[in-house]
Amino acid sequence: MQLNNQETANQTLRIAYFPDSYEEVNGVATTSRHLTDYVSARGLPFLCVHAGSVTNYSSTGNLSFLSLKRSPLAIRVDETLAFDPIFQIYAGRIRREVEKFRPDVIHITGINDVGIAGAYLGWKMDLPIVGSWHTNLHEYAVRRLRGLLRLLPKETARSIGDFLERQILYGAKQYYRIPQILLAPNAELVEMLAEGTGRVTHLMIRGVDTELFSPEKRTVADGIFRFGYTGRLRAEKNVRMLAEIEKALLASGRNNFRFLVVGEGTEREWLERNLQTGEFTGFLTGEQLSEAYANMDVFLFPSETDTFGNVPQEAMASGAAPIVSNKGGPKFIVEHTRTGFVADSASDFARYAIDLFDNREKLERMRAAALKFARSRSWDSVFDGVYDAYREAYERKRDRKKDRA
Repeated sequence: MQLNNQETANQTLRIAYFPDSYEEVNGVATTSRHLTDYVSARGLPFLCVHAGSVTNYSSTGNLSFLSLKRSPLAIRVDETLAFDPIFQIYAGRIRREVEKFRPDVIHITGINDVGIAGAYLGWKMDLPIVGSWHTNLHEYAVRRLRGLLRLLPKETARSIGDFLERQILYGAKQYYRIPQILLAPNAELVEMLAEGTGRVTHLMIRGVDTELFSPEKRTVADGIFRFGYTGRLRAEKNVRMLAEIEKALLASGRNNFRFLVVGEGTEREWLERNLQTGEFTGFLTGEQLSEAYANMDVFLFPSETDTFGNVPQEAMASGAAPIVSNKGGPKFIVEHTRTGFVADSASDFARYAIDLFDNREKLERMRAAALKFARSRSWDSVFDGVYDAYREAYERKRDRKKDRA
């Protein structure tokens, strides 16, 4: 397939997008839905190919969707992620729709059945490809594996985990050599991908919907201090640390607080047994989710595997002061001691939680600073940058074709 001949500056690029999540509830899906909102509002030609609950094609104006239902053989990684080993049965259907759409650039997001289909088509049709890194798959997989290795000696389990993490990361870097331009959600990953793939890599942060998430959505005024967590209740989110933090608070004599836990997952049963002050809402969306965030005073996010951390930013937009881990992406959106705290350990999490529980003036200053920061993170500016990456990939491919001509 040939690239369109007209100059980039005089055309609107046509993008075919292959996200590894779209209908699910996770950071990638949230970003993907905001991206389609962005292109819809601007009338930009855009085809989104994703796994869905049904197989169908739909189109409204500039925006088209090809939803493909996975087969019963799909391997469920968790509640929101799956891989279908026979997804290639849709190869012909995907190619027909993509050729009919005539994209200038293909955008892939992850190492899954949908992303692989997009990468293959980009190569086969000789199109420029942009790839965005959203999930630290190597860390994610090893966190999950540790539960299966608990019966092994500690050192043996660690050695196996470290080996597998290195191998998965190596494979991921090879996959991300396929695109010409890469996008990553934090500075550490930008550097890692640039060095590991030799590709131009740009920062792609995440925005936040400050109309949906706002302190004005608060519905409680009972004087109870609420520590909050929102996200999947899974091992890779390190959620058992919440019980350690609560234990430290109680041991220090603090009371009149609750732990508000929003989300579902395999760790919920353990947390319900071990969090004495836990309030569990289950999975929430929309106004119920925004109210839950706004009812939190301090947001605790112990995950060490998130590459960015949409939820801490949503909590900040809702007026909560965040405490996040020093491992992973959330530390890049929290300015330590000003908009929140970055904790090195469970004891640090507890110390900072106690500090904010005791010092309400400091808490209010931190909440105000966090809110101001969140309100500066618009999705429009994020996707303006993504379209800059599309243009760069298009122009590089066009120039190489000219050189070969």
